[in-house]
Amino acid sequence: MAALRTVRTMCPMNCHPTLCGMLVDVEDGQLKGVRGDPDNPDSRGFLCIRGQAAREIIGNPQRILHPLRRAARSGSWQRTTWEDALDTIASRARAVGAAAVGTWSGHGLFANDYGTRISSELLRRFANLYGCQWWSPTMICWGLGAFGLGLTGVLRVNTKEDMGAHAALIVLWGANLASQPLTGRHLAAARRRGAHVITIDVRQTEASAQSDETVLIRPGTDAALALGMMHVLVQEQLCDDAFIARHTVGFEALAAHLASYDVPWAAATTGVAADRIVSLARRYASTKPAMILLGGSSMHKGAEGWQGARAVSCLPALTGNLGIAGGGMGPRHAGMTHGQGLTSIAARDRRQKGDYVPNQMPRITESAQSGRVRVLLLFGTDMLSSFADAARVDAGLGRLDLLASYDLFMHETAERHADLVLPATSWLEDTGCKSTNTHLYLMPKVLEPAGEARSPSWVLRELARRLEVTDFFPWTEETGALDAILDHPATGHATARALAAEGGMRALRISHVAYPDFRFDTPSGKVELVSERARSLGLPALPVYEAAPASPYPLTLRFGRTLTHFHAFYDHGRRLPTLAAADPEPRLWISPADAASRGLSDGDAIRMFNDRGEMAARATVTDRVPPGTVWMRDGWAGLNTLTSGAAVVPDAAVDLFETFSSGQAEFDARIEVASA
Repeated sequence: MAALRTVRTMCPMNCHPTLCGMLVDVEDGQLKGVRGDPDNPDSRGFLCIRGQAAREIIGNPQRILHPLRRAARSGSWQRTTWEDALDTIASRARAVGAAAVGTWSGHGLFANDYGTRISSELLRRFANLYGCQWWSPTMICWGLGAFGLGLTGVLRVNTKEDMGAHAALIVLWGANLASQPLTGRHLAAARRRGAHVITIDVRQTEASAQSDETVLIRPGTDAALALGMMHVLVQEQLCDDAFIARHTVGFEALAAHLASYDVPWAAATTGVAADRIVSLARRYASTKPAMILLGGSSMHKGAEGWQGARAVSCLPALTGNLGIAGGGMGPRHAGMTHGQGLTSIAARDRRQKGDYVPNQMPRITESAQSGRVRVLLLFGTDMLSSFADAARVDAGLGRLDLLASYDLFMHETAERHADLVLPATSWLEDTGCKSTNTHLYLMPKVLEPAGEARSPSWVLRELARRLEVTDFFPWTEETGALDAILDHPATGHATARALAAEGGMRALRISHVAYPDFRFDTPSGKVELVSERARSLGLPALPVYEAAPASPYPLTLRFGRTLTHFHAFYDHGRRLPTLAAADPEPRLWISPADAASRGLSDGDAIRMFNDRGEMAARATVTDRVPPGTVWMRDGWAGLNTLTSGAAVVPDAAVDLFETFSSGQAEFDARIEVASA
């Protein structure tokens, strides 16, 4: 009998900037247990319920272990071979032509390389060399918010360690600690030093419990609140004039623009009392250093999603809170620190000229409906739960010639529309590497793949061989792609072998303070309060707020994360018993006033509906959400039938920033709720 051995790795969830270290115990090729790694400098032994539940992936009876196919999408699945499955994909791809083949990936593809993007880069390399469609997964998550930040020029973040050590004021603006629990330790450290913590959100989140005050705003009015605060800063001469003169452009135009966004207007728009807006602006201006942690995907789902980030990101510039310890923008999902970077292997310069569908969610949906895309390869994603206006997506997927899904478990998209299902490796069955804002972590191969599961690299190499895509994998070693990506000054030109020799961890060569050189991410190198790039794209050059159109449906639906769920991992956690038991059914938060007016009580079965669709759920009557707003955990089947799939920014704008796409749909949803 082989001795029990313990191996250092990382949790397979992608809750960036929370990525937790994990120790796994293995004996005779079997996983015996998982626990937090006390020596991991980011997580220090912490491992939440999601990480603990990862143990249930291995040996799970519902896991896909062999390639499956069916002759009709309503038919039963039959076991097949990898050769048959891959030959079928290649044959259909050749028949329709590369331009009619689409590739789409989700968080499931990045379970052991989030932050280093090995699998994503390989998929993009395949698409570039082959000439097929590839769409950026950032569009369903943080890309739209980053678009607003990028126009201002403040994409980089200070670290959670800097926040804990230096911030005197911390504003959690749409940032919920259920999405990044590791931030909580540093938030607590800041509060012990005397830092004041404010949560701004549409509901009382988990972060509210660790805050000195919570400001509840109407959904989608973040830009209005920021504009009202800026009005106070300018009118009361609370701005940092020296910083503005030296490091910004467009202040005079912004100051004149703010005259129409006064405090009474902001109060009426946001639902926040006027005196609260004034005190919030004064506290932010007078308490230095002040740091804003901006929300991830949930805050930016809406027609005004990017404008909220655009307006909020002007606040640190007006108060001189950029380029200093404890200031600026704090850690957020997918935010990068100053100096952080990697080398790309995506071969962007070798992408052939072709008929490419824009990195824009509604255009992707249209391409399936119109037949422009006829073969779709999904990697680690449940498209129906990820895309807005799911009924249209459902109709488009039904028109495809072939859909293949590569994943660990069945999910709604695979069950409804896949012709082929391909078994994926788990995080312990392939070598990977994750990166936080401060450290690099090796994830060694610990177990042999279960059944006939194969790695993403293997699948793409086999497809490339069949489709005669030359030079797809030019490296001689299995870790060649990883080593090429890590060959960057920020990592100290790390390699998989070097990381293994160092115990699997290496500190990145980064600054804990963003923009210490005061060179910002804009053409001018300054913070652009007026953005000529936005103007050139037909977008407002100054931050604005535009009210949502009137709706016959009275309740505004918002959704987000809980500690028992993250994206579409493992069929939204439904395949892992611990997470399924902790979150057994969809629950809609509704205020006591809204529930009473509809004759609803806590726990009642309800029907959520609008003109796009409807969904069954159960009511949670709570005063943690204000009247007029309802909230639900993301990911439930049917939820996205309620959401708008309209484009938010023009097609020409979605790839303004090379490293991400802002082509998210609106995801707005006004609904009514009734007893079921």
